[in-house]
Amino acid sequence: MPSRVYLDWNATAPLRAEARAAMLAAYELIGNPSSVHAEGREARRLVEEARAALAAAVGALPRNVVFTSAGTEANVLALSPGLRGRSGEPVRRLLVSAIEHASVLAGGRFPAESISQIRVTRSGLVDLDHLRALLADGPPALVSIMAANNETGALQPVAEAAGLVHQAGGLLHVDAIQALGKIPFNLNAVGADLATLSAHKIGGPKGVGAVVVAEGVTGLEPVLRGGGQELGRRAGTENVAGIAGFGAAVKAALQALPEDAERMTNLRDRLENGLRGIVGATVFAGDVERLPNTVLFTAPGLKAETAVIGFDLEGIAVSSGSACSSGKVQPSHVLSAMGYDAAVAQAAVRLSLGWSTEPGDINRALEAWRKLGNTLLRA
Repeated sequence: MPSRVYLDWNATAPLRAEARAAMLAAYELIGNPSSVHAEGREARRLVEEARAALAAAVGALPRNVVFTSAGTEANVLALSPGLRGRSGEPVRRLLVSAIEHASVLAGGRFPAESISQIRVTRSGLVDLDHLRALLADGPPALVSIMAANNETGALQPVAEAAGLVHQAGGLLHVDAIQALGKIPFNLNAVGADLATLSAHKIGGPKGVGAVVVAEGVTGLEPVLRGGGQELGRRAGTENVAGIAGFGAAVKAALQALPEDAERMTNLRDRLENGLRGIVGATVFAGDVERLPNTVLFTAPGLKAETAVIGFDLEGIAVSSGSACSSGKVQPSHVLSAMGYDAAVAQAAVRLSLGWSTEPGDINRALEAWRKLGNTLLRA
């Protein structure tokens, strides 16, 4: 039997060897990182080294990195009413793009009546004109726009949005979870006031995330209260091994980023050309700049759930472009926001590549699509 092909990297990436080694070493430590004795100080050293690695990766100060249990918790922590920038005026409402992750669309700790959605274009980009109008229609806002969409891969105009947000006296949160390690991301370069990250998207362990706060932003209220961990911004004993793995993964990802990005772009383009040539597939957001590893496509008559199962039976792990709830594939809220009808929004398949994806994996995926196209799409 041939080995399986993994093309669902946007869901989670395999654990990097560097992260595994760092975690195994951390598991040998006894101390609590809040303890002052030698064992505690050694655990604290690993946490602070990882904090410095994340800060360096995104152009922040280590003291402004807060570790959490996951990207979802990081987003909830970041979406905090009362955040203040250098103007000193607190944000009182939340504007989120219509294509955000569910943890952002839920609004964090903002009341539902203070949350508004920003429209996106047919290409899957935030509509800056709509953002401008929303900003002008109320008090200072926290605006949340992801750096790269997890379904289409479309890179969002976060730097342009930052200019509009700051001009209106607001703050910008950027969910950089899909961007980190795939494209360069710098907090200051894009003008973000807060960013959120997740370890398992870059080859770190599952269950570790982080909020990064720009210098001068205050008012980040903890979700979890108790001890004084994370400078009082997130209570609970730190996951030392997970955090150490996160730090090791981010170092490895950034070191390999230029080479990996170029290689994945070439593989992605070959994959897309093959998909189009075999059954006339349509690639979403194909006319805008995207992550180098992401392809979201459909074809007339395709059913995403059936296609995902078909790929799986051929030994290839892919995902639908829609969220699953209780085992039922729902229409993609991303494609719906882009203006596609329910039939199309429920018929998208996502293939996402990673650092170990090989040309042979692309060949396998295209051969599987050829077989599936001849059966699933047969009139």
